[in-house]
Amino acid sequence: MSDRRNDPGPEIEGLIRKIEPRLIALRRDIHAHPETGFDTIRTAALVAGELGALGLDVRTGIGRTGVVAEIMGGLPGPCVILRADMDALPIEEQTGLPYASTVSGRMHACGHDLHTASLLGTAHALVSLAPSLRGSVRLVFQPAEETQESGAAAMVADGAAEGADIAVAFHNRPELAVGQVLLNRGASTASSDEFKVVVRGKSGHAARPHAAVDPIVASAHMIAQLQTVISREMDPAQSAVLTVGHIHGGATQNIIPDDCMFEGTVRCRSPQARDLAEAAFRRICEGTAQALNATVEIDYVRGAPPLINDDALVDRAFSVLGHQFGSAPHVEQGSSFGAEDFSYFSELMPSVQIFIGSGQPGRDDRVHNSDYQPDEACIGQSAIALTRMAVDLLS
Repeated sequence: MSDRRNDPGPEIEGLIRKIEPRLIALRRDIHAHPETGFDTIRTAALVAGELGALGLDVRTGIGRTGVVAEIMGGLPGPCVILRADMDALPIEEQTGLPYASTVSGRMHACGHDLHTASLLGTAHALVSLAPSLRGSVRLVFQPAEETQESGAAAMVADGAAEGADIAVAFHNRPELAVGQVLLNRGASTASSDEFKVVVRGKSGHAARPHAAVDPIVASAHMIAQLQTVISREMDPAQSAVLTVGHIHGGATQNIIPDDCMFEGTVRCRSPQARDLAEAAFRRICEGTAQALNATVEIDYVRGAPPLINDDALVDRAFSVLGHQFGSAPHVEQGSSFGAEDFSYFSELMPSVQIFIGSGQPGRDDRVHNSDYQPDEACIGQSAIALTRMAVDLLS
């Protein structure tokens, strides 16, 4: 860390370390009372109370249960969004921790409790630093990141992104030790689209297939042909995944049924690949149905788009966070096919997602696991990282 007198790093670290025990206590409170989807009512009230105590003008009910507050700098300038997700998962906790979930079938198994506490810590620090900032910081606390119906999309629809110029998100990463930072170039996550296809034929006796139209055979042909979308139509450099995860047709062995249903997901890492995949999907299903004398109904629902990191912001984060923490973040080309609805913000403005190490020594944790136990030291690290990014972007 530099000892230059204009380096804000020591002051930022001091502000966060001073309140770190409070942030850990807040995280444990949220962890013990997990809420899923848009039902983050208690968590939103806790967040609004903490922000209100800092003297901020707090807006609640944004995107149904989201919370937004703006910290105004001392001089005019751009608006930077800092976003944290608040929702838990429908998982029964198995950690046995003293502050384990008190709600049956729900658990903060992805670390959004860490995220919420970290952004509250950032709010504390930025209120103290606000007079030196050129612009404003918009704190966005979002519900429903883990559901197909997106909390980010709902918050954007309610104006959470209006007037903003840059957006920054972060996520804990148990594969990395606390203190390590990872940045992705290009697509950090993939789009997540879902489909349900109903193939309709004509029922009949299994011994007289000529008198029927078999929707199971038609579905089988469609499913086999759909795999060629990836292997034969997609540019190998534009990777994608198409998975059929559920199929159902018929009720017994000697009857050709009237219909057969299958459903699944398509994930792509660029808008171009996403458009190609959907067009090819529809063409194959419709063409196969026509060739086999069946009809088809396609319900293709687009979810979160791919999260594309702005290259200049990746460079900025690399420099700023390396300076703050004394070691350079690791930078790699993104490869994940998971989805992250922060992408609804990244579609609208230059954005970057930062991964903060949360791995606890001696453990090999992964998110979405019933025994997930991240290292709480990542809360302070995340708050420092977000504060430093905001200060740098608004200096």
